[in-house]
Amino acid sequence: MITDNDMNHLRRCVELATEALEAGDKPFGSVLVDDSGKVLREDRNRTNTVDATYHPEIAVAKWAAQNMTPEARAKAVVYTSGEHCAMCSAAHAWAGLGRIVYISSSKQLSTWMNEMGITSTSPINSLSIPEVAPDVPVEGPIAGLDEEIKALQQRSFQKG
Repeated sequence: MITDNDMNHLRRCVELATEALEAGDKPFGSVLVDDSGKVLREDRNRTNTVDATYHPEIAVAKWAAQNMTPEARAKAVVYTSGEHCAMCSAAHAWAGLGRIVYISSSKQLSTWMNEMGITSTSPINSLSIPEVAPDVPVEGPIAGLDEEIKALQQRSFQKG
């Protein structure tokens, strides 16, 4: 069940995704929150401005692995604008993080790309989080906010 607190963190993910797009990166943003609701880390996509592996989901997973106890990581939540790719799902699982709440799914992104006539350039297969990390609790997509992410993705593909 998605709470008002969850929605606040998800809205921040939209803001971070917007920042990424405005900086020349793909529109993705993530927020790491501890079990008390405190934001511990947030980041945005930097695949164009840093390197192709700089996804925010990996950035928060790495930070968590280096700065949190295993118990704290297991109770933490990662909020994100888009469902983790296989690389990010694996990093999340290896870091021992808890629940993931995502706004839009990989399947939605694929559908949106097809609607725009865009062919995926991803070097890896699109897999759902449970296919990569079956023990991680997952919630998403989030109706309403997913339309905001769709608009950001459309802007991204129109740019380039």
